[in-house]
Amino acid sequence: QVQLVESGGGLVQPGGSLRLSCAASGSIVSVNAMGWYRQAPGKERESVATINTSGTTNYADSVKGRFTISRDNAANTMYLQMNSLKPEDTAVYYCYAYVVTRSLNNIHVWGKGTLVTVSS
Repeated sequence: QVQLVESGGGLVQPGGSLRLSCAASGSIVSVNAMGWYRQAPGKERESVATINTSGTTNYADSVKGRFTISRDNAANTMYLQMNSLKPEDTAVYYCYAYVVTRSLNNIHVWGKGTLVTVSS
């Protein structure tokens, strides 16, 4: 079994910063693509940023220049540094990973989410 656990969410004022973390654990051989997604109230889940094992990143246009995704492959951990936060960034942020398990299955894994609220 593989788990993703997010941390770092909370309440922040507009213009502030937060750093999210996502740790993968369990029956893992390797963690391939990883990413952060978010879902605001009444909206569909959307991709925020993705990163592969080589460090190649992609960002949603709405967060480019403000958010930075990174990962520690040795620790199976991913981060999202969020700066210049706006009220429209308010959402539940989900961690995603594409994992090869010890039973050599390729599986998609999601975390339970962490709430980010940007408000004065």
